[in-house]
Amino acid sequence: MVCVALLSNPQSTGNRQTLPRVRTYCAGNPDIFHYEVEQVDQIGRALQTIARVNPSVIVINGGDGTVQAALTELYQGEHFRDGAPPVAVLPNGKTNLIALDLGIHGDPVKALERIVHIAKTGLSDHVVVRELIALSDGKNDDRPVLGMFLGGAGLADYILYCRNKIYPLGLPNGISHALTALAVLFSVIFGMRGKFMPPTARPVSISLIRDGQLAGKFAVLIVTTLERLLLGAKTSDSKIGSLKLMAVDQNGPAVLRMLGAALIGRFGRQKMQGIYLEQGDTIRIEGDRSSVILDGEIFEANEGHAITLRSTAPVPFLRLAA
Repeated sequence: MVCVALLSNPQSTGNRQTLPRVRTYCAGNPDIFHYEVEQVDQIGRALQTIARVNPSVIVINGGDGTVQAALTELYQGEHFRDGAPPVAVLPNGKTNLIALDLGIHGDPVKALERIVHIAKTGLSDHVVVRELIALSDGKNDDRPVLGMFLGGAGLADYILYCRNKIYPLGLPNGISHALTALAVLFSVIFGMRGKFMPPTARPVSISLIRDGQLAGKFAVLIVTTLERLLLGAKTSDSKIGSLKLMAVDQNGPAVLRMLGAALIGRFGRQKMQGIYLEQGDTIRIEGDRSSVILDGEIFEANEGHAITLRSTAPVPFLRLAA
């Protein structure tokens, strides 16, 4: 039995530099089965092939869209008779939030070496379970799309602004993200507008089934099943449901309160005006052409077509730190 099956997408930005080293490492390691796809619609066939070699761990090596497509196919494609093995994600995409949540960071080849070692010496102390977000947009009868991190309202607009306006400048990711953050702060706090500034968030309505509704314009909207939200905030463990939600009103004082609390390590420890931390098992997002981004893929909430988020049953992942 192969210890590790590696699914790579050569088209992802990070792989343009690291994939040659990954290929070299895999070529000299018989414990790894390496399968490359050129497009995400080839992932279903890739997982059919991977299931035949019966790996102990599946590693996804690609950008956010590759991870999202692989998770959707892996847990809805029924390729593995006894259930899918634990999944690990190499640090490759622009954000790497899933990899960071699983304790996987730094050089992808070194992370892969560590994963192979764990697969050969014992997985039990490293397997953790996470629920996934199942997104349905109400437009068709297709199966839900699965992921682990959703950004909406203003945050989705800022991500698209960074993707469409800043990344084309060819700057390193860290500088691109810093420029985007500065533009967002000037836009929200000082009200600056212009052709090259981030757009104003559209009104959106957020319903937590059985727990009320939020409505307005939000600078930040996050839904995730990862252990922590951004800025280190944690929702209450006493609340029912594994979908964790953070929303911040689109106004200067609310954003400054969020940033100030984050800087002193107290974000989420007490209620603050204009900042909402909630948890539930079903969340509905409604708006007029309001975008959300689930692990890199864009969806749009329109009147009459709400986006519904539900949590899945727990699925296994591989965490490097026991």
